Amino acid sequence: MIIDLVSMREDDYQFRSPGYYIRAASQPFEARGAAALRHRVFVEEQKIFAEHDRDEIDLIATHLVALSTYAGEADQIVGTVRIHEEEPGLWWGSRLAVDRDFRHVHRLGTELIRLAVSTANGRGADTFLAHVQMQNVPLFERMHWRVLEEADLHGVPHARMQVDLSRYPACANPEEGWFRPVRRAA
Repeated sequence: MIIDLVSMREDDYQFRSPGYYIRAASQPFEARGAAALRHRVFVEEQKIFAEHDRDEIDLIATHLVALSTYAGEADQIVGTVRIHEEEPGLWWGSRLAVDRDFRHVHRLGTELIRLAVSTANGRGADTFLAHVQMQNVPLFERMHWRVLEEADLHGVPHARMQVDLSRYPACANPEEGWFRPVRRAA
Protein backbone atom coordinates (compact mmCIF):
# COMPACT_ATOMS: atom_id res chain seq x y z
CA MET A 1 0.00 0.00 0.00
CA ILE A 2 1.38 3.39 -1.00
CA ILE A 3 0.26 6.48 0.91
CA ASP A 4 0.35 9.78 -0.96
CA LEU A 5 1.43 12.19 1.79
CA VAL A 6 1.34 15.14 -0.60
CA SER A 7 -2.40 14.92 -1.19
CA MET A 8 -3.31 14.07 2.42
CA ARG A 9 -4.72 16.77 4.64
CA GLU A 10 -2.79 17.46 7.83
CA ASP A 11 -5.72 16.13 9.90
CA ASP A 12 -5.46 12.76 8.14
CA TYR A 13 -2.02 11.93 9.50
CA GLN A 14 -1.72 14.13 12.56
CA PHE A 15 -1.08 12.29 15.82
CA ARG A 16 -4.24 11.29 17.65
CA SER A 17 -4.24 10.22 21.27
CA PRO A 18 -6.13 6.96 21.90
CA GLY A 19 -7.33 8.30 25.23
CA TYR A 20 -6.84 10.69 28.11
CA TYR A 21 -6.05 10.40 31.79
CA ILE A 22 -8.23 12.67 33.92
CA ARG A 23 -6.72 13.03 37.41
CA ALA A 24 -5.30 15.30 40.08
CA ALA A 25 -1.87 16.65 39.23
CA SER A 26 0.67 14.77 41.31
CA GLN A 27 3.91 15.15 39.34
CA PRO A 28 5.97 18.31 38.78
CA PHE A 29 5.60 18.02 34.99
CA GLU A 30 1.80 17.98 35.43
CA ALA A 31 1.85 21.17 37.52
CA ARG A 32 4.18 22.88 35.03
CA GLY A 33 2.02 21.73 32.11
CA ALA A 34 -1.17 22.99 33.75
CA ALA A 35 0.42 26.39 34.45
CA ALA A 36 1.70 26.64 30.87
CA LEU A 37 -1.71 25.70 29.46
CA ARG A 38 -3.48 28.29 31.60
CA HIS A 39 -0.99 30.90 30.40
CA ARG A 40 -1.63 30.02 26.75
CA VAL A 41 -5.42 30.13 27.19
CA PHE A 42 -6.00 33.02 29.59
CA VAL A 43 -3.04 35.30 28.75
CA GLU A 44 -2.08 34.64 25.13
CA GLU A 45 -5.34 33.46 23.56
CA GLN A 46 -8.13 35.17 25.52
CA LYS A 47 -6.03 38.09 26.79
CA ILE A 48 -7.91 38.16 30.08
CA PHE A 49 -4.68 38.68 32.03
CA ALA A 50 -1.71 40.79 30.94
CA GLU A 51 1.21 38.74 32.26
CA HIS A 52 -0.06 35.68 34.12
CA ASP A 53 -3.21 34.24 35.68
CA ARG A 54 -1.64 32.98 38.91
CA ASP A 55 -3.11 34.10 42.24
CA GLU A 56 -3.17 33.10 45.90
CA ILE A 57 -5.73 30.36 45.23
CA ASP A 58 -3.06 28.41 43.32
CA LEU A 59 -1.27 27.83 46.63
CA ILE A 60 -4.25 26.08 48.26
CA ALA A 61 -6.03 24.58 45.25
CA THR A 62 -6.13 21.02 44.04
CA HIS A 63 -5.09 21.13 40.40
CA LEU A 64 -6.70 18.60 38.06
CA VAL A 65 -5.40 17.73 34.62
CA ALA A 66 -6.25 15.93 31.41
CA LEU A 67 -3.24 14.19 29.87
CA SER A 68 -3.06 12.92 26.32
CA THR A 69 -1.45 9.52 25.89
CA TYR A 70 1.15 8.08 23.57
CA ALA A 71 1.79 4.33 23.56
CA GLY A 72 -0.26 4.04 26.74
CA GLU A 73 1.80 6.59 28.68
CA ALA A 74 0.94 10.14 29.73
CA ASP A 75 2.23 12.53 27.08
CA GLN A 76 1.17 16.16 27.59
CA ILE A 77 -1.25 18.30 29.59
CA VAL A 78 -4.20 19.18 27.33
CA GLY A 79 -6.73 20.33 29.94
CA THR A 80 -6.81 21.64 33.49
CA VAL A 81 -9.08 23.00 36.21
CA ARG A 82 -8.52 23.81 39.87
CA ILE A 83 -10.74 23.49 42.93
CA HIS A 84 -10.48 24.88 46.42
CA GLU A 85 -12.48 25.06 49.63
CA GLU A 86 -13.20 28.69 50.51
CA GLU A 87 -14.79 27.83 53.85
CA PRO A 88 -15.98 24.53 55.36
CA GLY A 89 -18.37 22.93 52.87
CA LEU A 90 -18.11 25.74 50.26
CA TRP A 91 -16.01 24.76 47.23
CA TRP A 92 -15.13 26.63 44.06
CA GLY A 93 -13.93 25.51 40.66
CA SER A 94 -11.91 27.86 38.49
CA ARG A 95 -9.47 28.25 35.61
CA LEU A 96 -10.96 25.50 33.43
CA ALA A 97 -8.85 25.39 30.27
CA VAL A 98 -8.55 22.99 27.34
CA ASP A 99 -5.74 23.31 24.81
CA ARG A 100 -6.94 24.81 21.53
CA ASP A 101 -5.71 21.77 19.57
CA PHE A 102 -7.76 19.40 21.77
CA ARG A 103 -11.10 21.22 22.05
CA HIS A 104 -12.53 18.90 19.41
CA VAL A 105 -11.99 15.89 21.71
CA HIS A 106 -15.37 14.64 22.86
CA ARG A 107 -16.00 15.17 26.59
CA LEU A 108 -12.52 16.36 27.59
CA GLY A 109 -13.83 19.50 29.34
CA THR A 110 -16.83 17.68 30.81
CA GLU A 111 -14.59 14.99 32.29
CA LEU A 112 -12.51 17.67 34.02
CA ILE A 113 -15.68 19.24 35.40
CA ARG A 114 -16.93 15.83 36.54
CA LEU A 115 -13.67 15.11 38.39
CA ALA A 116 -13.65 18.59 39.94
CA VAL A 117 -17.17 18.28 41.35
CA SER A 118 -16.77 14.64 42.38
CA THR A 119 -13.49 15.43 44.18
CA ALA A 120 -15.06 18.29 46.14
CA ASN A 121 -18.07 16.06 46.88
CA GLY A 122 -15.71 13.41 48.23
CA ARG A 123 -14.07 16.01 50.46
CA GLY A 124 -17.32 17.11 52.07
CA ALA A 125 -18.68 19.84 49.81
CA ASP A 126 -22.14 21.13 50.66
CA THR A 127 -22.00 23.73 47.86
CA PHE A 128 -19.87 23.89 44.71
CA LEU A 129 -19.73 27.12 42.71
CA ALA A 130 -17.91 28.44 39.66
CA HIS A 131 -17.75 31.60 37.61
CA VAL A 132 -18.31 30.41 34.05
CA GLN A 133 -17.68 32.42 30.89
CA MET A 134 -21.04 33.08 29.25
CA GLN A 135 -20.31 31.04 26.10
CA ASN A 136 -19.81 27.97 28.31
CA VAL A 137 -23.04 28.29 30.33
CA PRO A 138 -25.03 25.86 28.09
CA LEU A 139 -22.41 23.13 28.64
CA PHE A 140 -22.62 23.57 32.40
CA GLU A 141 -26.42 23.63 32.34
CA ARG A 142 -26.40 20.25 30.55
CA MET A 143 -24.23 19.02 33.41
CA HIS A 144 -26.79 19.98 36.10
CA TRP A 145 -25.53 23.45 36.94
CA ARG A 146 -27.79 26.49 37.32
CA VAL A 147 -27.10 30.19 36.94
CA LEU A 148 -27.31 32.19 40.17
CA GLU A 149 -26.34 35.58 38.76
CA GLU A 150 -24.32 37.27 36.05
CA ALA A 151 -20.97 38.83 36.90
CA ASP A 152 -18.12 40.65 35.21
CA LEU A 153 -14.69 39.20 36.01
CA HIS A 154 -11.54 40.77 34.59
CA GLY A 155 -13.69 42.54 32.00
CA VAL A 156 -15.28 39.30 30.74
CA PRO A 157 -18.98 38.41 31.22
CA HIS A 158 -19.45 35.36 33.46
CA ALA A 159 -22.27 33.59 35.24
CA ARG A 160 -21.91 32.52 38.85
CA MET A 161 -23.22 28.96 38.77
CA GLN A 162 -23.99 26.21 41.29
CA VAL A 163 -23.99 22.48 40.61
CA ASP A 164 -26.46 19.90 41.85
CA LEU A 165 -24.03 17.82 43.93
CA SER A 166 -26.47 14.90 44.09
CA ARG A 167 -25.71 14.26 40.38
CA TYR A 168 -22.00 13.59 41.06
CA PRO A 169 -20.68 10.61 43.02
CA ALA A 170 -17.93 11.31 45.52
CA CYS A 171 -14.38 10.67 44.31
CA ALA A 172 -12.16 9.57 47.19
CA ASN A 173 -8.93 9.39 45.19
CA PRO A 174 -8.61 12.06 42.49
CA GLU A 175 -4.91 11.23 42.03
CA GLU A 176 -6.02 7.91 40.59
CA GLY A 177 -8.67 9.53 38.38
CA TRP A 178 -9.66 7.57 35.30
CA PHE A 179 -8.78 6.86 31.70
CA ARG A 180 -11.14 8.17 29.03
CA PRO A 181 -10.75 6.48 25.63
CA VAL A 182 -11.44 8.61 22.59
CA ARG A 183 -14.68 7.85 20.84
CA ARG A 184 -14.01 7.54 17.13
CA ALA A 185 -16.42 8.88 14.53
CA ALA A 186 -18.35 6.22 12.66
